[in-house]
Amino acid sequence: MFTNAIWSIAYGLELASLSLSQITFFINIEYIGITTLPLSWFLFCLHLSGKEKWYKRPFNFGTLMVITIATILTVWTNNWHHLYYTSITIDNSNYFPMAKIDTGIGYHLFTIYFYILLAIGNYLLFAKFRTADPIYRRQNYLIIVASLIPWIANITYLAGIRPLGNLDITPFAFVATTSLIAVAIYRFKLFDIVPIARGKVMDLMQDGFVILDNKKRVIDCNLAFKKYLESSKRNNVIGATLEELLPGQTAFHRSIENRYAGHVELKISNEFGVFDLDVDIRCLDNNQPNSDATIVKMQDLTQFKKDAIKSKEQTEELKRLNQLKDRIFSIIAHDLRAPLVNLSEVLKMISDDEISPEEFKMLAPILSKDIIYTTDLLENILHWSRSQLKGFGINKGFFDLKGLVVDEVSYHMPSAKAKNITIVQDVFPGAMIYADMLMIQIVIRNILNNAIKFCYDKCEIKIFAVYTKEHFIKLCIEDNGTGMEELILERLFSGENQSRRGTMNEKGTGLGMVVCKEFMDRNDGKISVSSEISIGTKFCLYLPVDESKS
Repeated sequence: MFTNAIWSIAYGLELASLSLSQITFFINIEYIGITTLPLSWFLFCLHLSGKEKWYKRPFNFGTLMVITIATILTVWTNNWHHLYYTSITIDNSNYFPMAKIDTGIGYHLFTIYFYILLAIGNYLLFAKFRTADPIYRRQNYLIIVASLIPWIANITYLAGIRPLGNLDITPFAFVATTSLIAVAIYRFKLFDIVPIARGKVMDLMQDGFVILDNKKRVIDCNLAFKKYLESSKRNNVIGATLEELLPGQTAFHRSIENRYAGHVELKISNEFGVFDLDVDIRCLDNNQPNSDATIVKMQDLTQFKKDAIKSKEQTEELKRLNQLKDRIFSIIAHDLRAPLVNLSEVLKMISDDEISPEEFKMLAPILSKDIIYTTDLLENILHWSRSQLKGFGINKGFFDLKGLVVDEVSYHMPSAKAKNITIVQDVFPGAMIYADMLMIQIVIRNILNNAIKFCYDKCEIKIFAVYTKEHFIKLCIEDNGTGMEELILERLFSGENQSRRGTMNEKGTGLGMVVCKEFMDRNDGKISVSSEISIGTKFCLYLPVDESKS
């Protein structure tokens, strides 16, 4: 605008001049504005189209300045070389004296340079207009129309269409252009164009922001908001409605339509995942301009909710472990102490000759059961407590499942024969498992021990294995004993169950199944159970067969 003012004012003074020396002086002043105007226009178009980096390079900007200064010096020294004007005379054929100029090679070179900068500037404006969001295109029309006025005026002058003789209307055309652009810039900055600093700050925010006009169309948003949209909709946000961008959110859209100011919860899913959002809707005050505008802030609470759920789960797990710990202490205080006290009393009575050998033989089976129970109890407590230690690792490796099952069947055969129980194992040879062998052995031992414990005389226990589609080996231990109630099944792996007596009054602790569940989880396997009263119970272990499952 300043450069055009120099050109226009100096040209007006030139037209008011009566002598050739005055006309030449004001032409020299005009060229300060004429040479800097295309440069200013070009820089303005670069800035408006977001390509400021080009003119911030010293070489590029320096080249343009050299051309500008060289042209001014050429005009000012024209009397010595006549490269720019071959001659300047006064034309008195009009109402007032006007300069009649015969142009030289310098004039033609600068004219080419002048129009190149104008053309590039116009191209940048058209490119920006073509890629602008639809809601801003009507506003950009003003700048496009303004940029065409100098072209029309200058081409008309050079084509010889001069209704006012030698009067050059180009500077007045640029006055109209700069005036229209000034209006456009003022309007954009006041109402529609978001300041650059605000845009950068908004895009750095993690919360999503979106601004709606009175027709509920998006007129502004930040990058965080686009993260919650589907990929096909992220490039066409401005001008769209929230119903188009976030379909299916009925309650949210109703709140927007009714101008409800408050909080709404949303659950959105796309290729980035599932988001739990807290949406804060704010309507501008009625006392302010554009009072129909709506501001929507979306805060991502996904991680917060995950942490809350995790914290709750950890609290429940800690509560469960504390209850289990209290129960273990109770078992140690009562169930473990009682058999040892009984054994100690019997041994003391034998030492004091208070009971005969025949009486000891009668007590021996009872003492044997107490010792077996105490041993099993100590093993389970030891295994469970070790599994709770953070530093306790597992030693995974490949081993033969059939060999392990055969060993466990042999270990339990004496107790099975005591109840006339038949154990049938049908595990195919060569079934290799990738897990901690000791842990899996403890799991099978506990389940097999329970099966014998709750079987009647002449019952049958079946052990078999099959491959699953998920690349596990499914090992099942099934009996036709007493079975379990639904309530006991639900609490079986939690440690909440009280131990039940077996069919021959065998005692238990209720810790065995807790250990089994813990060890199966540690080996990336699964354990399931089904049971019916008086029909029997079936345990199934899903054991990994390769390292990819572990």
